[in-house]
Amino acid sequence: MKAPEKITSITALHQYLKLKKPSHPLVSVFDFNQVHVDPETILSAVTTDFYVISLKKDCAGRCRYGQHYYDFEDGIMYFIAPHQVLHFEDILLSEVKGNVLVIHPDFLHGYPLARTIKDYGYFSYMANEALYLSEKEEKSVTDIINNISREIETNMDGFTQDLLVSNIDLLLKYCDRFYNRQFLTRKKANHDLLTQLEALLDDYFKNEKLLINGIPTVQLVAAQMHISPNYLSDMLRVHTGQTTQQHIQNRVIEKAKEMLSTTGMSVSEIAYRLGFEHPQSFHRLFKNQTTVSPLEFRKSFN
Repeated sequence: MKAPEKITSITALHQYLKLKKPSHPLVSVFDFNQVHVDPETILSAVTTDFYVISLKKDCAGRCRYGQHYYDFEDGIMYFIAPHQVLHFEDILLSEVKGNVLVIHPDFLHGYPLARTIKDYGYFSYMANEALYLSEKEEKSVTDIINNISREIETNMDGFTQDLLVSNIDLLLKYCDRFYNRQFLTRKKANHDLLTQLEALLDDYFKNEKLLINGIPTVQLVAAQMHISPNYLSDMLRVHTGQTTQQHIQNRVIEKAKEMLSTTGMSVSEIAYRLGFEHPQSFHRLFKNQTTVSPLEFRKSFN
């Protein structure tokens, strides 16, 4: 398999796409119609040292992010963190429409956004978890990106970086809002995911997989559901108020309560059957979740 094209700077990206030299070395906005590579040039795999935020429309071809495909025929946004690999299949650059905002992490140094940008889980969503925008949402996003572009192209002064970072922060907050809206409006798709999650956890408990494999991790559950861990946790948080880790722990505690109240097994044996290597870990989790110890809970049924 061909190694991904590694692009280490925004200037190198402009050179790769045969764009004019960027006005700023650490932040840039460009439209795909400004790309001047050969019309037959096809993107394959790319990794960068900077953040990429892209709004794509009416693009033939498919994108693979991890092991999943996304059809770019509709207008969508995707977000790529530094050093992630994005695979494209049969996408002609000459047919891509939309714009791209690229931000080097160094540009954010000294600002709170340098830290908080890592809290936006959608930078590690898979491509099939892209953000679908309504017409009004697309206008909001486009207006902010245009503001960023105009600010980059004006003469730099003491306000430039503050204004650019503020607009980038605003864009990310709007996209966070739109993703939360998407979690709520795409009810059937999310209901199917919740049903799949419950079935998967039911299987762990019924077939004693906990005894063999231990408590399933968020990463394992997400992989079996073919979605990214961050997307699963963010979707669950919107619908249930809990992360995936909290949801899994609650299911373990529910099973523990059932075993404590209906069997004669010792607390240590129950802990072992629930996938805990050490009974102390089970005791600590149970008390944190219920405010009583496993033995105190059992005594309440006697």
